[in-house]
Amino acid sequence: MDKLLIRGGRALHGTVCISGAKNAALPELCAALLTADSVTLKNVPRLQDVVTMERLIRNMGVAFERSDDGVVTLNAAALNKPEAPYELVKTMRASVLALGPLLARFGKATVSLPGGCAIGSRPVDQHIKGLQAMGAIIDVAHGYMNARLPEGWMRLKGAHITTDMVTVTGTENFLMAACLADGVTVLENAAQEPEIPDLAEMLISMGANITGHGTSRITITGVKKLHGCTHSVVADRIEAGTFLCAVAATGGDVILENARGDHLDALLDKLREAGASVTQSPLGLPHGIRVISSGKLKAQSFRTTEYPGFPTDMQAQMMALNVVSTGSSMATETIFENRFMHVNELVRLGANIQIDGKVAMVSGNAKLSGAHVMATDLRASASLVIAGLVAEGETTVERIYHLDRGYDRMEDKLRGIGADIERVK
Repeated sequence: MDKLLIRGGRALHGTVCISGAKNAALPELCAALLTADSVTLKNVPRLQDVVTMERLIRNMGVAFERSDDGVVTLNAAALNKPEAPYELVKTMRASVLALGPLLARFGKATVSLPGGCAIGSRPVDQHIKGLQAMGAIIDVAHGYMNARLPEGWMRLKGAHITTDMVTVTGTENFLMAACLADGVTVLENAAQEPEIPDLAEMLISMGANITGHGTSRITITGVKKLHGCTHSVVADRIEAGTFLCAVAATGGDVILENARGDHLDALLDKLREAGASVTQSPLGLPHGIRVISSGKLKAQSFRTTEYPGFPTDMQAQMMALNVVSTGSSMATETIFENRFMHVNELVRLGANIQIDGKVAMVSGNAKLSGAHVMATDLRASASLVIAGLVAEGETTVERIYHLDRGYDRMEDKLRGIGADIERVK
């Protein structure tokens, strides 16, 4: 397996281009299953999860073409196998996003229960309950969700769906399924992450009737048919946030092209309070963020919560920054119950962190030294890279296949702004 070798102690300077968002590209690839027309997606990141989704879609009988510049064209006119088998999706939770589109367009679907990072329980019961409210019959057996319409039904029915918790993929599944349902569907307690309105805008360009996206109440009026479209995937706010934390920790001056500051308010506030200079492109100009840091910041406590609060996907990276910042801080994780697995690896590098339930207490100003560490999940991988960029000596990060699931050529981008980092086969 590949690993990263990092020689720390270098400040970062220059410009880095932020790729399209993994968490937008995956549902938007699934949205192409809703029509027999061709769909073109631009700014699709080069990630392992995207490759996995490509394999899944091709296996269904979908024509799939990809160019080197991040443009993907799909045509699901010949889709003849509405299935997502375990062997294709065991490493990727986003496979559940095929359930709604397949059921809406074909009236049936067989989808494996999803895999992905081992960061805690992420049940699909909310997906099942919501689609059942729209009339679907769903049986779970032998690790699969087997869904179909009732006898004599041609389409799902509009429904009022209130989830027990905020669920991003659940909101996306209902949003896609409702586009081809009879009548009106109202989603209460809907997720508001930027990837949701980006998906909604794509669906609208395909002919869907959607209002309220970006709020906690979304209304979808079903239409008879969707058509093709061309859509550009929104920039990845978590990749942008990871680079912001890397520059803040190492010191330097970096411009993040395409980064959306309006999608990162909670993180930007913490970085400014810590002492970094963070500025956004003026309105009317191309999106971008500039971060300048001395590398000597003040630690900031934070609590993860649903958007627009502090994102759980930035918890590990912000903790790595706090480890080398002055003062003590607390990181409270409220979304996933098993998302502190990176802590032991940060301790191997010299961090001083104590865990008490959902709270990690960090004593800052640590003098990190290079060591062998092991990535345990996607965002944990990023936190170890950040710590390695600061640590004295050489850090080896093992199991970076986790990193490749969600970051587009991270080592190349970091090397482009001055980091001493290389991938070793």
